[in-house]
Amino acid sequence: MSHDLRRIVTGHNADGKSIIEIDGGPAVEAAANGSGLFEIWLSETIPADNSKLVDKIAEAAPTLCPPPGAVKVRWFMVPPEDDTMSAEDKEAAAAFTFDVVKAGHARVDTTRHPNMHKTSSVDYIILIRGEVDMLVDEGEAKSLKPGDVVIQRGTNHAWVNTGTEPALLVAVLADAAGA
Repeated sequence: MSHDLRRIVTGHNADGKSIIEIDGGPAVEAAANGSGLFEIWLSETIPADNSKLVDKIAEAAPTLCPPPGAVKVRWFMVPPEDDTMSAEDKEAAAAFTFDVVKAGHARVDTTRHPNMHKTSSVDYIILIRGEVDMLVDEGEAKSLKPGDVVIQRGTNHAWVNTGTEPALLVAVLADAAGA
């Protein structure tokens, strides 16, 4: 999947002219069970420092949330629900997937769905391809379509692919306080 994901990062040359500094795929990938995080960019501080290219996201293993005070950008994939799997297998697959990105601790209440998790960030999420529902503890946003945007504010949630193909989303995750 990552072969068709392209990130382009601009910058400046020694004369102050704009240039393309990176043109390629994701900086880092973490995929498991048909799910995946494909890291694009990390700004460690706000305001960000545009004076030099520092591709911080390429230097670390993927994690679910951005570091304190930072903003992270990523693609992520949600595979179609597999109704042939047992509840135990779905739970084991979800636990493994979250462990891959060092986020087992984010699975605070999986009563509604094995992929339920709570982040310590505000996430601006855009559905690019496919169909998903977003579950929260009490309610859901059904039938999201490409172009739909979710502002996820540190709540327990899960993405459920209601289609037949993997769904692709883009997320901008900003460290946040509260909740």
